[in-house]
Parts: sequence; C-alpha cells; structure tokens
Amino acid sequence: MNVFHRAVGHLVSCKDASRLLSQAEERPMSAWERMRVRWHLAVCVMCRAFDRQLAFMREAMRRYRS
Repeated sequence: MNVFHRAVGHLVSCKDASRLLSQAEERPMSAWERMRVRWHLAVCVMCRAFDRQLAFMREAMRRYRS
C-alpha cells in the first residue's frame, strides 16, 4: 500500500466533514479532526463551498450582534 492509499483511507466523508465544520463553532476540533477535514477540503469543492458559507454566516452574525 502506498502513501496515497494510506492517506485517502483516513479522509472523512462529506457528511462527517460538514458535521465537523459545523461543530467547530461549539467546540474545538482535535488536531486529528482538523487534519482530516483539511485533507477532505483539499479535494472536495462542495465542502470548501460549505466552509465558505459557514464563514460568511459567522461574519454576518458577528456584525449583526454589534
């Protein structure tokens, strides 16, 4: 088994990545969770878009509270 196959075996699914990204507002992700999500975001366009949407909503809520 080469390095690529070992790394891909540790990727999270889109469902798990979106759950972890959402939960990151409530609790800090572990180093392992952050690494796995970053690997997933490196290859998944849809989850990167979801992450940007979350960032947009966080900023909008921050400005609304001010």
